[in-house]
Amino acid sequence: MTKSKFVIDKIAKLLEQGLISYKDLSSEILNIIKSKKDEIIFKLDLSTKEELEIVKKRLEILEKKLNKKNKSDKIKKVKKS
Repeated sequence: MTKSKFVIDKIAKLLEQGLISYKDLSSEILNIIKSKKDEIIFKLDLSTKEELEIVKKRLEILEKKLNKKNKSDKIKKVKKS
């Protein structure tokens, strides 16, 4: 309820000042929505696409190293017996 009241109050202030037109209203609403979206994203502490790609590449490298180590351990075990 408080969020909708916030938007209504913003629109009412614009009407009172006589600055209202369709483009002004739509741009103001879009700005309010974008700021709220950015605020929510910041609170969630989401990572960017670039950060996610870096983590995926690091994971692939580590998996390759682990697979190589496992293969070399199997070869050593066969030689000992």
